[in-house]
Amino acid sequence: MASMMTGVAQAHGSTVDPPTRNYGCWQRWGSDFQNPTMAQQDPMCWQAWQADTTAMWNWNGLYREGVAGNHQGAIPNGQLCSGGRTGGMRYAALDNPGQWKAATKPRQFTLDIWDQARHGADYLRVYVTKQGYDATTTPLGWNHLDLVATTGRYAPSDHYRVAVNAGSRTGRHVVYAIWQASHSDQSYYFCSDVIFQ
Repeated sequence: MASMMTGVAQAHGSTVDPPTRNYGCWQRWGSDFQNPTMAQQDPMCWQAWQADTTAMWNWNGLYREGVAGNHQGAIPNGQLCSGGRTGGMRYAALDNPGQWKAATKPRQFTLDIWDQARHGADYLRVYVTKQGYDATTTPLGWNHLDLVATTGRYAPSDHYRVAVNAGSRTGRHVVYAIWQASHSDQSYYFCSDVIFQ
């Protein structure tokens, strides 16, 4: 357990509102991850914990280096939530479609990225799935996304926030965020499940 907690302390950041798949799993089950009731109460988190516990403990380490801004070239369709299987298969379970716990959000909301290491940001890009995409049955691909927000630089801080307008979308969607860190060519990829009212 100590080594897992050390990994958390040394890692970097994540979208915390709406929570990413692995950050949400860590929030709900980090102190009780061996509880068998998770299999019924939160089956997508259960399969992710079973696949690789370090993906939850290292919720703040889902990044790739050396992408040079070519995100679509580096991350294949169907692997967006794992950052193109970064870290080997560590985060692969995050790509699995299903009934991930979803945050209820208005169509206009503020996305919040927590930067524990205060790296700064060259930019944030926020995408939302197209109306009709079904995250419960289909792995996420670039063709399922619309870019809805992009920013300039952020000075190093603990949080980076961006206003998001999801337009006329309703129901279940995935919010996909890219945080391009400023300290090096390090790109973070975040899938957050939401239900728009």
